[in-house]
Amino acid sequence: MRTRDDRLLLGPIDLVVRAGERWAVLGRNGSGKTTLLSLAGGRRQPSSGVVTVLGGSFGRTDMRDLRRRVGHAGHRLAESMRPSMSALETVLTGRDSILESWTLAPSGADTDEALRRLAQAGCASLAGRTIGTLSQGERQRVLLARAAFGSPELLILDEPAAGLDLPSREAVVAAMDALGDTTLLVATHHLEELPSTTTHAALLRDGALVAAGPVDQVLCSDALSDCFAMAVDVARRNGRWSAAARPAGRNKGV
Repeated sequence: MRTRDDRLLLGPIDLVVRAGERWAVLGRNGSGKTTLLSLAGGRRQPSSGVVTVLGGSFGRTDMRDLRRRVGHAGHRLAESMRPSMSALETVLTGRDSILESWTLAPSGADTDEALRRLAQAGCASLAGRTIGTLSQGERQRVLLARAAFGSPELLILDEPAAGLDLPSREAVVAAMDALGDTTLLVATHHLEELPSTTTHAALLRDGALVAAGPVDQVLCSDALSDCFAMAVDVARRNGRWSAAARPAGRNKGV
């Protein structure tokens, strides 16, 4: 549970994410998605309750060490990075979870891994480009490569495809699929932004957990309708999901 100015942001909730699982976190604006991801990444402390991440209980573990084991990416992070940094430098900052490259002294192995992560994200040709000259979709893929640098035990992606056009969104989704079996938490508003490798889902509404579990049980019309407080039809095709409001007068499944 987390409060700010006496306002409940999240909880109480009970959620367990196991190693290798790839979770989608969905809900309306203000539902608690970003707060949940901030707790999972050790960026916030709960006002009450117990939070344990990667075996470390909050209040009993060095949060600086914990944060080094967690990779982060999201559309907001791009705004914090210096535009004149190259894509390669940007990925290298993921080694120490820093925002600036001035203090970097990368080894040859570090550079090799950064280049490999850029290639994995489909950005090999962007290594020498400054991030200020990249498109929004290109920056998001570079930030995914940054988050994956050093093979963190947990990856947290906060709306990584927000505001992207269709080709850029699909490139980001493909980059997420390429991350392998790393434990993953992805917050989004749109089912279309989820990679096909998603294994579990959690739905939040007004800070409460509406549903959580295997993706095939949670990403369904009934659960999404409850989460978004509107009639929603959910479809899955070629391993990917989509959702749309149900037209008035149409019964579910028609």
